[in-house]
Amino acid sequence: MPMQPRDRVPYSAIVDRPPLQLPGGARIAVWTIVNLEVWDIGKPMARQVLPAPTGQVLLPDVPNWSWHEYGMRVGVWRFFKLYERLGIAPTLSINARVVEDYERVAAQAREAGWEFMGHSWEQGPIHREEDQRGMIHRSMDRLERFTGTRPVGWLGPGLTQTLETPELLAEAGVQYIGDWVYDDEPTLIRTDKGPLVTLPYTVELNDIPMMLVQHHESDYLLKRAIDQFDRLYEEGAERAKILSLAIHPYISGQPHRIKHLEAFYDHVARRTGVLHWNGVQLLDWYRGERQRLGLG
Repeated sequence: MPMQPRDRVPYSAIVDRPPLQLPGGARIAVWTIVNLEVWDIGKPMARQVLPAPTGQVLLPDVPNWSWHEYGMRVGVWRFFKLYERLGIAPTLSINARVVEDYERVAAQAREAGWEFMGHSWEQGPIHREEDQRGMIHRSMDRLERFTGTRPVGWLGPGLTQTLETPELLAEAGVQYIGDWVYDDEPTLIRTDKGPLVTLPYTVELNDIPMMLVQHHESDYLLKRAIDQFDRLYEEGAERAKILSLAIHPYISGQPHRIKHLEAFYDHVARRTGVLHWNGVQLLDWYRGERQRLGLG
């Protein structure tokens, strides 16, 4: 019988834990995650900005496929320019098929030193995978061949998992996941193949729910991100905090949104004690903190 989520991790109130500490007296680590995906035009589109006139899913869905394609042709290059200017190498949540369908984009991220994080083979719910284990291994193997390093992180498309997914990920060499968005701090979850670390990914500072589900105006990402950062920065005086920001080039890479993303990093830069880390750095730090605190 597969374990339920509650069987994998005991409840823990953050106020009952010893505080984690960032190096050098830093208060907060900002974790930027760029999501790159393949939308197969032969399947229903992963997201829709323009519903079909009939209200029914139509194939091929050329308008929404093209909208996503804009992100890979144009929007992502605004990201590359921004993070090169800032000297930040984000985590790249990437469908493994991207390295084949959009090799030019994937190669640019590799050359810029971005961390590659597994994100399924192509965009679609894990629950629809006929061979989930095979898909996970195929994805991890393909990214390893492309980058020369096996990814240690994984994010399910749409944060989807089945009850069996944690074991399959651990078996494939995954060490941290972003799908369990239940805490400000990393935690350990139990699997039959060894523990996985959960990192505080986000559905709140994520441009999909913010812009495509809740339909906020373009500048709302900036307002919410600043509010989130300011509170976590304040709390970071007592215990380390992590702010994650998840963006997609077909959304935040649009001309009317990119300046608000840029303005967020300008706001962050006015504070001291801020680290910009990727998932591997967060993973290594958390493991070190567990040793320092005698947690194993």
